[in-house]
Amino acid sequence: HVLQHNPPQRLLNGYGPTESTVFATTHEIRHVAEDATSIPIGRPIANTRILLLDENGQLAPVGVAGELHIGGDGLALGYLQRADLTAERFMADPFQPGQRLYKTGDLARWNDQGELEFLGRNDFQVKIRGFRIELGEIEAKLLQHDAVERAAVIVRADSEGHKRLLAYYSGQPASAEALREHVAKTLPAYMVPAAFMQLAALPLTLNGKLDRNALPEPDEASLASRGYEAPQGEIETLIAALWAELLNVPRVGRHDHFFELGGHSLLAVSLLERMRQAGLSIDVGDLFSASSLAALAERVGTTLTAAAVPPNGIEPGCTAITPGMLTLVSLEQAHIDRI
Repeated sequence: HVLQHNPPQRLLNGYGPTESTVFATTHEIRHVAEDATSIPIGRPIANTRILLLDENGQLAPVGVAGELHIGGDGLALGYLQRADLTAERFMADPFQPGQRLYKTGDLARWNDQGELEFLGRNDFQVKIRGFRIELGEIEAKLLQHDAVERAAVIVRADSEGHKRLLAYYSGQPASAEALREHVAKTLPAYMVPAAFMQLAALPLTLNGKLDRNALPEPDEASLASRGYEAPQGEIETLIAALWAELLNVPRVGRHDHFFELGGHSLLAVSLLERMRQAGLSIDVGDLFSASSLAALAERVGTTLTAAAVPPNGIEPGCTAITPGMLTLVSLEQAHIDRI
């Protein structure tokens, strides 16, 4: 709007906390694309260093989120009479001996133009099944969809303690499947939410910040289902019931995918064991290569039988941890682009 009506000679977007003397980076705004969801925070000013570090303290590659650290002549000495807080937020520069860095707690990434893109705070960094996930990075990706005006992603555990990523947005209606496909184009499978729920407006606290605790439980329409078609035959019906119970979803259609509905390696272990108890034979790899209900039921290739004691002598109801099950986590990572 400013560029269209009485534009100034120069319009700058500045970023930086007080600990780095008000601002540390700038971006000159010359043009903003109609589909833009954010404005870069630019490049560091003179005598200022910007490092994006991952959880191991290594430099984050271009396009990968990292915590933004600031160094240089404008850095504050610390907090007055708060030695503990100074030690927590300021650190020695691992790449330049004798220099210091300020840990901002902000997430950002370098784009292919060599400019910084702000992604949000790392206060909402979570860990699910061994994967460290930046919720702000998922939200930033959702905001790039034409239908999304505001977005929020949270982690919520079910009754058995299994954690799921849930996405909420305001804006124009969009199918959960379309939003899932949009996110999955550039994010790994473990960062793709299990549900995408549209709200008229995201709930806010009294001071105008997002109230994550007030976000509702997602409804059936929020799940990335593939157009419901009822299961056919007793095998599909049985597997659908197992999925619904494990994934905590109201119903499962024959074209739905296990991993798109929120399944993961740990739930896959439970599914394989429950199918074995029901007399259904399935290999570990089948769940990854034939993850739709109909395809998985076809792979079973057997009729329902009473669960019998297997040759290894383990009674039905006991969980047998096999080498194949132990490889499920690595399989999930190896097949991350195929799920």
